[in-house]
Amino acid sequence: MREYYTITELTREFDVSTRTLRFYEDEGLVQPVRRGRTRLFRPSDRHLIRQIMRGKRLGFSINEIREIIQMYKEPPGEVGQLKLMIRRIEEKREDLRQKRRDLEETLAELDQAEESCVERLAELGVNT
Repeated sequence: MREYYTITELTREFDVSTRTLRFYEDEGLVQPVRRGRTRLFRPSDRHLIRQIMRGKRLGFSINEIREIIQMYKEPPGEVGQLKLMIRRIEEKREDLRQKRRDLEETLAELDQAEESCVERLAELGVNT
């Protein structure tokens, strides 16, 4: 296992900008070692970046990701983190289900509006 990773190596690995990694640092999510102006990321920072990226893909906010990470570092530890993660996943799942219901309702309204337009054009003798 390597001792350190450079910011360039991690930006390439995770396909993010250096600004993104600096943002995570500013937010206190990762804490690279400084050697002059150079940031050196430990394997633990690399692991956190992987977790942050996963959280973002799942739709979690930076604050939610921070909460999950912090719970891992402090009691109740991993068990608490896993339980919190399960709750957050269910919340995200319900949010997505609501968005799906909203989309289906909007699509039905659009279908109805289109049907009304086609019917009116037919009444006017216009072929569609």
